[in-house]
Amino acid sequence: MNKYVKYILGAAAVLSLSACASAETEGTAAESGNGTSASGETLNAVMDRGELNLGVNDSLPGFGYVNSDGDYTGFDIDMGKAIAAAVLGDAEAVSYRPLSSQERFIAVQTGEVDVLIRNTTLTTSRDTDVGLDFGPVTFFDGQGMMVPAASNITTLEDLSGMTIGVETGTTTELNLADQMDALGIEYNTQTYDDRNALIAAYEAGSVDAWTTDRSGLVSSFAVLSNPSDHVILEETLSKEPLAPAVLHGDDQWNDIVTWVVYSLIQAEEFGITQDNIDDFMDSDNPDIQRLLGIEGGLGTMLGLEDDFAYQAISQVGNYGEIYDRHLGPDTEFNLPRGMNALYQNGGLQYSMPFR
Repeated sequence: MNKYVKYILGAAAVLSLSACASAETEGTAAESGNGTSASGETLNAVMDRGELNLGVNDSLPGFGYVNSDGDYTGFDIDMGKAIAAAVLGDAEAVSYRPLSSQERFIAVQTGEVDVLIRNTTLTTSRDTDVGLDFGPVTFFDGQGMMVPAASNITTLEDLSGMTIGVETGTTTELNLADQMDALGIEYNTQTYDDRNALIAAYEAGSVDAWTTDRSGLVSSFAVLSNPSDHVILEETLSKEPLAPAVLHGDDQWNDIVTWVVYSLIQAEEFGITQDNIDDFMDSDNPDIQRLLGIEGGLGTMLGLEDDFAYQAISQVGNYGEIYDRHLGPDTEFNLPRGMNALYQNGGLQYSMPFR
């Protein structure tokens, strides 16, 4: 498996999960009647409920998936667990709500979920017209294209006149149209209601190729009957920055989600892990003291306990640990960090300062 992933991603080393939603399914926040939330409302609801309602994917191995034991697992799942640990002191205090591409924004708008962490791309329309607020980008990704290895298709131009499968309710169809139009390539599109139906149609030969985020394509190697029979083209069709989304208007809740994510990244920058975090409690570094809640009162400013970051890191791990657990060299995916490496290692992940 690893050799296919390495070949596929190559120098681009672009990572992560599938993306996002079409104009007809996104709708506006105003149309839903639930476009904003009073600041503090979500935190109070989560505290009163005693658990976090988390909108997730349940069919994307490595990111959001239900394993053979019936447990939710993946990179996005652990991001949600970190929020639960920070807010409630318990990473397992999570109620998972599996959502389709079409359902996910409505679930946020209506308050069915407190936070959406489901391979969702941050775009202008979603940050405004749809009524969402986004936390930091947890995964920098880009749209790719999978084809049968025996097809000898090596470029987008080779897809001229062919049929390409896309999932309904995602941005991939628009991105595909933009890129193919720019290249002057005529093609046909076949849409499918969900990822599993699309993969089944592709394996059956009903479509000549299929497209989604490169991370989603790589994830599919875990479910394809013969992974070695398929390749991902080198071209990247779009930028797909994936981030947690909450309902617009609750600034306190958005701040909480934002700084929990930053705490995981900052912990990796400091070399703080699940196993050694207690060794840092005696640190005389004021930045570490503020991060772990020893001094500074930053948690109180958010409406949380001052040890909110300590809870998230000690119960779930830092950003790198979460990445390696689900996507790293000891997994079937062996996804290079690439753009998702820390900034000092040539990547884009960078925490704002805790002060």
